[in-house]
Amino acid sequence: MRTGYDLELVHLTKRYGDTLAVRDLNHVFHPGSYVCLLGPSGCGKSSTLRMIAGHETVSEGAIVLDGQDVSTLSPAQRGTAMMFQNYALFPHLNVRDNVAFSLRMKGVDKATRHAKANELLALVQMTAYADRLPAQLSGGQQQRVALARALITQPKVLLLDEPLSALDPFLRIQMRAELKRIQRELGIIFIHVTHGQDEALALADEVVVMNNAVIEQSGPPREVWGAPRTEFVARFMGGHNVITLEGGKVALRADDVKLAETAGTPGLPATVTSVEYQGATVALSARTAAGEEVFAILPEEGFFKTPKSPGDAVTLAWDEGRLHRLQA
Repeated sequence: MRTGYDLELVHLTKRYGDTLAVRDLNHVFHPGSYVCLLGPSGCGKSSTLRMIAGHETVSEGAIVLDGQDVSTLSPAQRGTAMMFQNYALFPHLNVRDNVAFSLRMKGVDKATRHAKANELLALVQMTAYADRLPAQLSGGQQQRVALARALITQPKVLLLDEPLSALDPFLRIQMRAELKRIQRELGIIFIHVTHGQDEALALADEVVVMNNAVIEQSGPPREVWGAPRTEFVARFMGGHNVITLEGGKVALRADDVKLAETAGTPGLPATVTSVEYQGATVALSARTAAGEEVFAILPEEGFFKTPKSPGDAVTLAWDEGRLHRLQA
C-alpha cells in the first residue's frame, strides 16, 4: 500500500447557521502519522473529522488528500474511512461478513471478499471469532471488528471518533497499544478524536489541541505538554500552573514547584490549602496573596522531612529557566 501522501486542510471552515463550528483551519497531517485531535466538547474537533470523512459539508476551504481536493467527493470516493464510536455492526451478519460488507456492496465476489476479510481479521487478532455474531462478542472484540471493517477498503486515512470512550479503563489501555501497532503496520495516517489528554499523549506522533473552533497549538506530545503556548493549552493539558508574574502570565509545571526550605528565600509566599499523599509523591496546593491556586508535585521523602498542613505559610520556589511565557 502506498503511504507517501499527506492530508492538508486549507482555510477549512464549518458553519451551522450563525454558529461557527470550525474557523479557518490550516494544517498538514504528515504521511504515516498518528494524530490526535484533542479538546473539550464543542471545540470543533468532531466537526473537523466529519468534514474530512465527507459526513459534513464544507462551508469554506478545501480538504486536499494526496494532492487532490476531495472536499466535494462522497465518503466512498475520497480515500478515507471512519470508525464510529458505537461500532454500528450488523447484528444478523457474522464477523467475517460484517468486515466484508463494503466489498459486497461493490460487487466483489464472495471468495475474494472473504479472503480479504480474513486478512484484516488476522491483523486485528480476531481470526478465531470470524463465524460469531456481534452479540457473542465483548465490547473490545466488537471494536476490533469495526476497525477491520473500516480498513478493508484500504483507506489512505483512517478517522477514529472517540473510539475508546465506551471501553473500561484496562481495556482502553490495551486497545491503545493495539491501535498504535496497527497504525505502524499499515503506515497510513490515523486521525483520532479524543478529549482525553492521557490518550493523546500515549498514542500520538502529533497532538492538535483545538478550542473555540480553532487550533490553539500542535506538535509532538512532549512539546505540547511541556511547552504550552497559551493559557488554555497549559490548563487543558494539565500538570501546569498558570501564574501571573511581572510581565504577564507564565506556565510552570507542578513538578517544578518546590517549597523553599529556609525563611527569607526568594519565592512566592502562599498558604497551603490541601495536601494529598499519592505514594511516591505528595500533591500540595497553595493559594497566593493574589488568590491564585498553585499546585506542586513533591517527592514523598523530601516532603515528610518538613511536612506541611492546610493553613501553613510556605514560600513557593522554582528554577526561572522552567517558566514558559504564555501568549496573551
